[in-house]
Amino acid sequence: MNRWLLPALRLAFTLALLGVLAWQLDTRQLLDRLGDLSPGWVVVAVLIGVPQVVLSAWRWRMTAHQVGIGLPWPTAIREYYLATFLNQILPGGVVGDAARAWRHGNTQTPSETATSSTSGPAIRAVIIERASGQIALLLVAAVAVVLSPALRRAIIDSWQAHGTTGPWILLAALLLGGGILTGLKRRPWPALATFGHDVKRALLAVSVWPAQLFSSLLVIATYVAVFLCAAQALGLQRPLPELLPLIPPLLMAMAVPLTIAGWGLREGAAALIWPLAGLPAQEGVALSVTYGLLILAASLPGLAVLLRETRIRRGASGSATMPTPAREKAATGGHCG
Repeated sequence: MNRWLLPALRLAFTLALLGVLAWQLDTRQLLDRLGDLSPGWVVVAVLIGVPQVVLSAWRWRMTAHQVGIGLPWPTAIREYYLATFLNQILPGGVVGDAARAWRHGNTQTPSETATSSTSGPAIRAVIIERASGQIALLLVAAVAVVLSPALRRAIIDSWQAHGTTGPWILLAALLLGGGILTGLKRRPWPALATFGHDVKRALLAVSVWPAQLFSSLLVIATYVAVFLCAAQALGLQRPLPELLPLIPPLLMAMAVPLTIAGWGLREGAAALIWPLAGLPAQEGVALSVTYGLLILAASLPGLAVLLRETRIRRGASGSATMPTPAREKAATGGHCG
C-alpha cells in the first residue's frame, strides 16, 4: 500500500493541476493550436534530443570516472535514454535516474580506485551528475531574472507584499541549516562523509568543475532550444530577448519532483509567469504543453531500449525453462547427430 501511495498522490496532483488549468483556460483553442504544429520544427525539436542525451551521458561518464567506476559510452547513452523515458512516464521524475544508478552499480566491476562494491559509487555518481545540472539551471534562472525587468519587478513586489514574513522564513532556514551542520559535526555520518568526499572530487575539484559547468550549460541550452522550436512550431511571433528569460523558470518548475515529468507544475508556472511579462497566460501554457510533448517524443528511443531488454529477458527465461533435450535440439538448429 505504501509503495503505491506516493506515486498515486503524484499522479493525482498532476491531474488536479492540469484540471485547474483546463478549467481556467480555453482548452479548445489550445487543442486547435496543438493540431496545427509545424511538422518541420517538431522534427528539429525531436532531433535536438540526440545531442541532449549524448551531452548528458558524457557528463555522467565523467562523474562516474571521478568517483572511481567505469562507464562505457554505449552503456551510458543506452541507460540515459532509458532513464529519460522512464522519467517522462513515471511519477516523480527521478525513477529513471534511480534505475540507471542501480543498473550501473550492479553490472559494472569496480576499478582500482573503488571499493569492492560499485553500488554506492554508482548511486553517488548519478546524484552528483543530476546536482551538476540543477546548480547550472539555478544559475541560468538567476541570470534570466536579472535580464527580465518584468520578472525582477514581480519578485520585488512579492517581497514587499510579504516583507514581514520573508525575513523570518530566511532566518528559520538559516537556523535549521546551522542546526543540521552542528549535529553532523558532533555525530558524523560515515555515508554522508563519503558522499561529501565524492562531491569534492567529482564536482568541486578545480580540474573538474569547469567541465561539469560547461557540459551542464550545454544540456540546458538544448532544453531552451526545444522550447524555442516549440514556439516556432506554434507560430509564436515573439522576439528572442522577450522569450528567452521566461524559459529557465519553467525548467526550474519542472525540476520539482511532485508530478509526472513536471506536467502541471510547468504549465502552472507558465500561466503565472507569462502575465508578469505582459503576455497571455494561454500562450505560455500552449508553449509549455508543446514542449512537454516534444520532450516525450525525443525520449522514445528509451522505449525501444526497454522493449529490447524485455524481449531478451523473456527469451532467456524461456530458454532456462526449456527441457534439456529441447535446448540441445534448439542449439543444434533442430538436427541431432
